[in-house]
Amino acid sequence: MRHGIAILPEHPWREARPLWVEAEELGFDHAWTYDHVVWGGLPESRWFGAIPTLTAAATATSRIGLGVFVASPNYRHPAPFARDLQALADISDDRLLLGLGAGGDPDSTLLGGPAPSPRDRVDRLQEFTDLLDRVLSTDHVTTNGRWFSTTDMRLRDEPIRPRNPFLLAGNGPRSIDYAARTGDGWITTGPKADDIEAWFAGVATSVGHLEASLERAGRDRASFPTYLSIDTSPAVSLSSTELYIEMAGRAGELGFSDVICHWPRDTAPYDGSLEVLHDIADRVIGR
Repeated sequence: MRHGIAILPEHPWREARPLWVEAEELGFDHAWTYDHVVWGGLPESRWFGAIPTLTAAATATSRIGLGVFVASPNYRHPAPFARDLQALADISDDRLLLGLGAGGDPDSTLLGGPAPSPRDRVDRLQEFTDLLDRVLSTDHVTTNGRWFSTTDMRLRDEPIRPRNPFLLAGNGPRSIDYAARTGDGWITTGPKADDIEAWFAGVATSVGHLEASLERAGRDRASFPTYLSIDTSPAVSLSSTELYIEMAGRAGELGFSDVICHWPRDTAPYDGSLEVLHDIADRVIGR
C-alpha cells in the first residue's frame, strides 16, 4: 500500500510550502492538490492554481510524487495544457501524477453556457484525454473534434520522452470502462453514502466493475494502479489513527494500491488532527 495526501491550494505559498516539505519528510509517497477555478467545497475560499502550486512544490521537494487531483475539460484545452504538463514533468524530474476527470460544478459554467449533461461530460473527457495523449506523444497533430480541435500542434520535445501516466477518475460504469481500456490507472472518490459501511459497499461494487472491465480489455489487475480518496467517505480519516488504519486496511482488502487522505484543516471539510497525521507517519507510513 502506498500513501498519499492532498493539500488544498488555499494558502499563499509562504504558508503552503512547509506543508509540502513536511509531507515528503513524513514519508508520504505522493502529495496532491485540487485543480479548480472555484471548488464547490469551499466556494468562498481564496484559491490558487494547481499547476503553479505543483511547480513550486517540485522545487521544494526531491522525492515525493506530485499529483493533479484532478484536471478536467471544464476550462482546459489539451494543446496549451500539454505545454504546462511538459514543463511540470521536466521541472519535477517526472514525478508528475496526472489525474483526469470529467469535472463538476461550478467550474462547468464559469466560462459561460449551460452545464453539460452527465453523458456529455464523459464524452468530452474521453475526447480531451485522447487528444491530450496525441499532443504529448506525437508531432504535427491536426484534428477537428466536437469539443477540441488543433491545427498542426507541435510537440517539440526531442528526444520525445514518454508522457506521464494518465490516472483516470470516475465512479460511473462508462468512466470506469474507459479507465480500464485506455488509462494507466484509476482514481475513485467512491459513492455518496450515509455511513462508512454503505460507502465501502459502493466502492466494492465499482472495484468489481473495474476488474471485469480490465479482464475484457486483457489487462492485468495487479499491474494497474488504483487510488482511493478515503476522505470522500462520510468520515475524515485523520479523525483518529485507528480510523485511518481501518480505512487503509479495507482499501487494501479491495485491492487498492494507493490511498489518499487530506492535510487536516481546522474546520470542515477535512477537519482532522495534526497529531494523528504525525502518529500515522510513525506507525503506518514509516518515515
